[in-house]
Amino acid sequence: MARAGCAGRHLECDIGTGGIFNNAVLFLVFFLSFVIRTLVSDGFAVNPETQEIYMQPFKYFINFVEMPPVSVLFLAGVVLVLFGIGKTILKSTFDKGIWFTGAGTVLTVLALLLVAGYNNTAYYPSYTDLQSSLTLSNSCSSEFTLKTMAYVSILVPFVLAYIFYAWRSIDRRKITEKEMEEGGHSY
Repeated sequence: MARAGCAGRHLECDIGTGGIFNNAVLFLVFFLSFVIRTLVSDGFAVNPETQEIYMQPFKYFINFVEMPPVSVLFLAGVVLVLFGIGKTILKSTFDKGIWFTGAGTVLTVLALLLVAGYNNTAYYPSYTDLQSSLTLSNSCSSEFTLKTMAYVSILVPFVLAYIFYAWRSIDRRKITEKEMEEGGHSY
């Protein structure tokens, strides 16, 4: 479904609002299926005293209940993703949906990773031998590795700032139809 005023074959024209809507529906179906299956499935719990790993019904749902900040993080991420998708579909001139959906995706995935690893949960389970599953306590690094990674992590804000700067400079000027038809590079 091409947008009005689209000349030629452009990505934005090809995808259009209908493509975004179809993708959003598929995403929501698969995401909701994943979340519901995760919340109602048995999880890999760890006994904090003995470090024994066992199967616990509704473990990941229990983790959300016992860790309210993670639940809030998850819900905020989902709301941001839905807002970005909804506003992009409903308002044809809105082109900032990626910022909301991007931030929402980061928050949602972070919350899911926290639910899968914190609160006495094996984050990398072994199906053949439960006691060989990885938990936070049995997979910790040495003090040297932790110190090295602490120093390296200081660089993360600079990398994020560079990505933000580069993206903003790319988005500063919109690509015109003439540039798309000419096919040359403007850089």
